[in-house]
Amino acid sequence: MATKRGKIKISSENMMPIIKKWLYSDKDIFLREIVANGVDAITKFKKLVEMGEVATESENYKITVTVDETAKTLTVEDNGIGMTAEEVEKYITHVAFSGAEDFLQKYENASGDGIIGHFGLGFYSAYMVSDMVEIYTKSYRDEPAVCWKSNGESTYTISETEKTERGTKIVMHIAEGEEEFLKKDAIASLLKKYCSFMPVEIYLNPTGDNEKDKPVNNIAPLYLKAPKDCTDEEYKAFYRDTFNDFKEPLFWIHLNMEYPFRLKGILYFPQVKKDLVQLEKGQVKLYCNQVFIADNIKEVIPEFLMLLNGVIDCPDIPLNVSRSFLQNDRQVQKIAKHITKKVADRLTELFNTERTRYEECWSDISTFVKFGCIREEDFFDKVQEIIIFKDLAGNYKPLNAYAGEEASGEESVKPVYYVSDEAQQAQYIAMFKDAGLDAMLCNTMIDSHFLQFIEYKQPKKWRFVRIDADVDGALKGAETSEEEQKELIELFKKKLVNQSIAVKAERLKSGKIPAVINVEEFMRRMSEMQSMYGMDGFDSMQSATLVLNLTNPVVSGILTQPEEKQALIVNQIYYLAMLSYKKLSPEELSDFVEKSAELLYDYTK
Repeated sequence: MATKRGKIKISSENMMPIIKKWLYSDKDIFLREIVANGVDAITKFKKLVEMGEVATESENYKITVTVDETAKTLTVEDNGIGMTAEEVEKYITHVAFSGAEDFLQKYENASGDGIIGHFGLGFYSAYMVSDMVEIYTKSYRDEPAVCWKSNGESTYTISETEKTERGTKIVMHIAEGEEEFLKKDAIASLLKKYCSFMPVEIYLNPTGDNEKDKPVNNIAPLYLKAPKDCTDEEYKAFYRDTFNDFKEPLFWIHLNMEYPFRLKGILYFPQVKKDLVQLEKGQVKLYCNQVFIADNIKEVIPEFLMLLNGVIDCPDIPLNVSRSFLQNDRQVQKIAKHITKKVADRLTELFNTERTRYEECWSDISTFVKFGCIREEDFFDKVQEIIIFKDLAGNYKPLNAYAGEEASGEESVKPVYYVSDEAQQAQYIAMFKDAGLDAMLCNTMIDSHFLQFIEYKQPKKWRFVRIDADVDGALKGAETSEEEQKELIELFKKKLVNQSIAVKAERLKSGKIPAVINVEEFMRRMSEMQSMYGMDGFDSMQSATLVLNLTNPVVSGILTQPEEKQALIVNQIYYLAMLSYKKLSPEELSDFVEKSAELLYDYTK
């Protein structure tokens, strides 16, 4: 058979069901598309007026949305540029794009700001919820008004109509099963979600009374103003209205850029719950020319910034037909980097100029900053100097203040001690204070990950050790001989209820505590990691050591006690050490209470 060549033909009968069902991922987006087309139409007409193409008196440009539950219709009407019969054929019947490209090409010397040129096929989204759509439109040109009707299949009718006012009215006959879009409250909710900042006033079921009718949107949102023209009260009010959060934000960052790309917006640092086990995701709303696109789009907004609340408007973002997904191009990457830089700059400014306020906010923002460092290397490079931790006296100090000089060659890195639980590790804290030592307070959910991240980034500078993991190193006093230790260790190994625990004796700097539990940092981390991932494996207590304190009089004098009392004292010393390290098991707690009662009884004899 001879090779045959031809052109693929696309049938509208096959295409329309696909458009109706798959054009958008969220069905309710149809209202945004139809209203955005109305904004386009008004914007185009205003451009013509500005350029002198059309002479007209001052007008109140608006879009009205009317819900008629009885007639089962949803109507969107604008007083924009309108269309002629020829334009309806071109832009509607031929399933073309919104006509913005043609408009901009014709008036290429005019500014195209505000025209939503890259939202194609928007009109046909109406068929996702409608079984019939009517268009009534009259052009600004002196030509007859036109009525276009179609049930969303392959046929339509177009005829002249009696419409006298310029603009376009789209009447959607809501299909069976889509009655939710005939509820006024539902439509009001969609308008708030998608159209809150559209640059043309939108009215829902207006009464005609100018005093009572209020637009459902804000055509001049605060982020469009220059930062110098905004007051703190305006920032707080905008935050309340946009995010329905009545807790005041900690502070905010106003983005205002025109080159090399256009970007405006406000990012807010919200107050967070003090229980940092619950890390709540924020909401960063993305807009294009004041038209809502989506929440938390990671290509534009770095992942760690999604812990914040905010609004970002960027007309230069390239979008696909659904407006829901972004193309991963260099421009978008530049935008993301710029936003990251602005956040880092604002934090650094606050650290340098308002240190007290910065420290007051730190408990709320520290998780965000640390998470950002782990997720974004550029962010870490910019903010590492302003990361702070409390010391044992409760004073904030920059992270670098806890580190010594970097190790050189094979030299071991000096450990930096930290506290993860002030209550549980209180005994160790007291011993450190008595010994004149300091440690960092690292008690948030993310700190263990952050410390490991820092060690990975700068291994020659950082080695973190929990305050209870190097007792015989940090708190060790005078040296002890093997003979001094031997008899005591043998006694404890013989009398202890826990025969598996290792025992050693040291002369510690403080004599207040008879013994402490020591578990090496690496072994404890390994155990915690396995537990985090639900793995049955190594228990860090298997490598625990009971460190006896020879400086303590109870320990140093135990060998002189009667043999019948030695077992009681040995196990009380063990239980006291365990209580300072972790919770006792029910069996251990019961035994501890019994032995404590026995000791008290002996004391009263």
